[in-house]
Amino acid sequence: MKDMRTSIINKIVKAVIVVQLIVMATSCKDYLNIDEYFDDEFNIDEAFNNIRNMEAYMWGAAAEFNDEARTIRSNYTPGPMATDEAFNGLTGAGTTNIYYGMDFATGNINPTKFGGLNQWGKYYIIIRKCNLILQNLERPEDMTTIDRQRIEGYTRFIRAYAYYNILVDYGPPILVGDEVLNTNETMEYYDRPRATYDEAMDYTCGELEKAAQLMPADVGLLNFGRPTKGAALALVARLRLIHASPLYNGGAAARSYFGNWTRKTDGVHYVSQQYDETRWAVAAAAAKRVMDMGQYKLYTVPADEKTPVLPANITSDLDFYKPYPSGASGIDAFRSYSDIFTGESVAAINPEIIWGKSAPYINSDLNQGALPPTLGGWGRFCVTQKVVDAYLMEDGRTIHEARGDAYFETVADLPSGSTFNDLFTEQSRSFSGYPLNAGVFKMYANREMRFYASVGFNEAVWQALSSTTLYNHTAKYYFQDLDGRGGVSASSPNYPITGYVIKKWVHPYDAKNGTGARQLPKFYAMIRYAEILLSYAEALNNLTGTHTVQLDEKSYTLSRNTDEIKNAFNLIRYRAGLPGLSVSQLASQTEVQKQIERERMVEFLWENRRFYDVRRWGIYEETEREPIMGMNPDGATKEAYYRRVIPGTSSFLTREVNKRANWVPLPQDELRNLPSVDQNPGYN
Repeated sequence: MKDMRTSIINKIVKAVIVVQLIVMATSCKDYLNIDEYFDDEFNIDEAFNNIRNMEAYMWGAAAEFNDEARTIRSNYTPGPMATDEAFNGLTGAGTTNIYYGMDFATGNINPTKFGGLNQWGKYYIIIRKCNLILQNLERPEDMTTIDRQRIEGYTRFIRAYAYYNILVDYGPPILVGDEVLNTNETMEYYDRPRATYDEAMDYTCGELEKAAQLMPADVGLLNFGRPTKGAALALVARLRLIHASPLYNGGAAARSYFGNWTRKTDGVHYVSQQYDETRWAVAAAAAKRVMDMGQYKLYTVPADEKTPVLPANITSDLDFYKPYPSGASGIDAFRSYSDIFTGESVAAINPEIIWGKSAPYINSDLNQGALPPTLGGWGRFCVTQKVVDAYLMEDGRTIHEARGDAYFETVADLPSGSTFNDLFTEQSRSFSGYPLNAGVFKMYANREMRFYASVGFNEAVWQALSSTTLYNHTAKYYFQDLDGRGGVSASSPNYPITGYVIKKWVHPYDAKNGTGARQLPKFYAMIRYAEILLSYAEALNNLTGTHTVQLDEKSYTLSRNTDEIKNAFNLIRYRAGLPGLSVSQLASQTEVQKQIERERMVEFLWENRRFYDVRRWGIYEETEREPIMGMNPDGATKEAYYRRVIPGTSSFLTREVNKRANWVPLPQDELRNLPSVDQNPGYN
């Protein structure tokens, strides 16, 4: 065992060195921020005298964006902690939580108190820098036409990405176009109203379209992290899906949230109150365009002798046993999903990652918050019981459908005469390199592979293979155990208050404590191809008629084609080792939407999609009103621990469900200076 582990570690160390060299080359080359140097050393105009300076100034503007991987202790997005998929028992000093998403969820963010979420002004700094570049594109005498097009493409993307961030987190922006605002004018000069949501959406998507025409299709290994044509078009697909969704596309949700929100300067509704089905067609076409590029596909790992066999007797999906991608056979479902996040696959050549970046934050903070205290972590970045319940059984059934057959949670689920002790597995199991102990609560047995790849539960093994002293640690969260509430300290927040932690980005090699402890470098995907597939399926599912959409020079004719929905959706299911949609499910628009909502919750767990999804679907209030639940961290015995409870912490008890939480408010200082600008609804 030791020799095998040493061999694995040596291989991983070699891979780490290669990846680190790539990352260092990328970070030094791409994100040199010399704006301050220009300001201090010579006139800013000199930044545009040659191509080298202009390009450096452009990447300096890009460096102003916050790290997209920092979605937990975030200073740019409410993120997972503001949703029903994540929870943390830690509260900060006074009334401020260092996890700003939890501050947002508890109503503790307002126009004068943002924590770290006040990024409105920063985005306009980026926009102004981009406008300066575009205004001066003809100045460098050493710039070729190809160079000029490339810099224009990147600059338009960076500017559009700033508007994108405003649009999704703050709502409609103030559109300034190509104008470079002077810096020494009276306040009246700067005063202008916000755009409507439709205007902002069309402008931002239009700029991304222009950028895509000028950006490279691929940036190569050493420039990993730079956006590409695919990144621009994938962002368009994401935005068009949001634009088509119920909250922003007329109907009951739009009326409920925005029916009374009009622009003070002309009385126009900021968010359209008229439903437009063609938006779904545009969203479907935008996603299909990315699919038709032929550049991206879901990441998979071939099956080997450690891959578990597929469940038998699946009759709901006749294609299930065919080789992938026609079915689920021939791949390792656990590794195909897990390797994307743990650092095992090299992100720069992973065909699923449309746009990603190096993310040291994941090891330094996110995984720190996930690892058990015994292994040097905090053990407090929690997944909720709702998430655990959303994962299917390995045969594709829900826990409710499998209850008393393959899913057991209470003695009532067991055969007559059973006792509580019969609710624990009798044999250990190992699959795809993942060890599952005997004695694990049967709630966690027979689940789909993404569950084991993503969730750390009581008595799960944390392999920590780089540590020669703490490897294969079983984390026990019972009150009196080392990783439980009482074992750490009754007053410490370092225990999983729901009984579950996020394990998604932890590699089997990763360890923080023990002799030889190391961690693989991590990467973060801003956009994965899986999202494009599910977006395409969702958009098609909402069509009732046939529509023709023109994008670039190609026409897309779209309708609710069940074969197209099935083919896109089932790729995700098959990669997870699960059966696809049945004929009866495909026949129902409502059922397909239900399956898409569940699939997005599971597939993109903690990838900062849930916050936006429940809002665009118009179900935010419904999902947030469901109580957050988990296991009982005060349970000293197994019988006491494995009981669903509501976390007893002020962070939960003060969570606020309010329509205003659709967006972050605009800063009050901005509104004082710009009288024509309206605040987001609910914050006045």
